[in-house]
Amino acid sequence: MMFTGRAEEQFITWARGKPEYENIFTDWAKAYDDWRPYSKNRMYMNEGIYGSPLIAFAGSLTQLETALVSTKSTQADLRKALDMANRYRKSFLEEENKPSDQNILAAITKMYYDDVPQDQHPTGFYNNLRNQYGDLKDEATYKKYAADVFNKTMIFDDTRWNDFISLPDANKLQQDPAFDFASTFTKNFTGKYASYLQQFNAKNNELGRLYLKGIMQMDTVKAKKMYPDATFTMRVSFGNVKSYNPRDAVHYNYVTTAKGILEKYVPGDYEFDLPEKAVNLMRNKDFGQYADKNLKDLVVGFITTNDITGGNSGSPVINANGELIGLAFDGNYEALSHKIAFDKDLNRTICVDIRYVLWCIDKLGGAQNVIKELKLVK
Repeated sequence: MMFTGRAEEQFITWARGKPEYENIFTDWAKAYDDWRPYSKNRMYMNEGIYGSPLIAFAGSLTQLETALVSTKSTQADLRKALDMANRYRKSFLEEENKPSDQNILAAITKMYYDDVPQDQHPTGFYNNLRNQYGDLKDEATYKKYAADVFNKTMIFDDTRWNDFISLPDANKLQQDPAFDFASTFTKNFTGKYASYLQQFNAKNNELGRLYLKGIMQMDTVKAKKMYPDATFTMRVSFGNVKSYNPRDAVHYNYVTTAKGILEKYVPGDYEFDLPEKAVNLMRNKDFGQYADKNLKDLVVGFITTNDITGGNSGSPVINANGELIGLAFDGNYEALSHKIAFDKDLNRTICVDIRYVLWCIDKLGGAQNVIKELKLVK
């Protein structure tokens, strides 16, 4: 089934009699219809199966498995794979929360069983689960299974892991329950359904390209302004530093300061904690040459009327004299609709002020040697 809005209907009317464009939406609908039966499986793989940090790590060990079983692998290839697995395991264990991860594994294994069509399940997996752990409709079955995986995997056991790294063996890796789970689901998807995804992506990309090409031809008559394509090219946009009023009686200034950082500071909080040194420097107003003389404070951020999208973060913000005054990093809440249309009254790009960056390097980081290499314009 194909759903179209006013813009699409205008395009379809324009495209009639133009062989390159007239069947785009019919072909697009078919591409989605062909892929739709497998799309839930892919979503459950990406967001569910690999939503377990343990399984995500275990899945990364397929590179090591390849190095162990491939006749083309050299000792250097194997050593590289082992070193990579060791490094990844270290960072994984530093972040791992076992109780929550175990709950994730139990929940997603059941959700996959309940929601993904059974003819797409890994062959034999759920039958074996039923035989060993109980009724597949019972949550307790999946909790027992997840507990077993977490208790028996060598990934959490330093002694067993180090023994494996010292004498790597493909059978030992393949028999590990966490790796077996990851491998079973991954090979099921890649072996049976990845080709459908590749076909869909290729068709989707090509039809998208043709649709945009057609829109550009159709809108030439209207002389409609369009965003430039920034893919692999430099894009420069112009804007002004400017405050805004998102709703009645609400005004947002065009700058934020260190005063505001201290007002939001919450010791130990995930979002609003600060290094002790930063707190002391700000409270003592030790801003050095980076203080704003008018505000008598350290300017931290400012907003501009530019647009921003994914990939723009870190872009330099340059004034009319070609001097770096900040770095773009975010957009404002009230203009999330910019993905659809730019709102000149509400759209703002949030930028970190270069004076704050320099202050962090100098006063907070103590890297005066970096400051000495720069030409600071005041």
